[in-house]
Amino acid sequence: MVTITYFVHGTTTDNEKQLATGWLPGELSRLGRKQTEALGDHIANQEFDAIFCSDLERAIVSAELMFGDRQIIQDERLREANYGDWNGSPHTFKDNMEDFVDKPFPNGESYRDVEKRMRDFCAYLKQHYDGKRVAIVAHQAPQLALDVICNGKTWPQAIAEDWRKTKAFRPGWSYTIA
Repeated sequence: MVTITYFVHGTTTDNEKQLATGWLPGELSRLGRKQTEALGDHIANQEFDAIFCSDLERAIVSAELMFGDRQIIQDERLREANYGDWNGSPHTFKDNMEDFVDKPFPNGESYRDVEKRMRDFCAYLKQHYDGKRVAIVAHQAPQLALDVICNGKTWPQAIAEDWRKTKAFRPGWSYTIA
């Protein structure tokens, strides 16, 4: 069994402009840096056997601010969904996320594609970190994929119950890979 504590990256300048960054690097805003530093202080005493983050800038910087000089492993499988032509565009298309569960974003990927890479990442964790506790710093789509993979939710259910809709932020979400 692998125990995961999942953290989301801090607020970005794109978030503040209501843009969907997707596979663009994304820069933490001043607020995002403060949020992430505060979260780092909050979790400073938590022990993790490994810390992973997406290879996109906003997740890397968030992980560095949260975990300081601890080793952080970047993994592209933890990237946000590739919104294709809509990377960096107004996030209004997210009002209809269910439309992209099976159908890819224009010149991008579907949420099932994100699930596939997250299933591969979970298999990697199970093989190399069984019995361990890991931290992940990443994005919305990989977290929703964990809700599908680990919690047995359907994609429509995971999307409908996403904490971002109610702004119900927590300092880490727990998932288990059995």
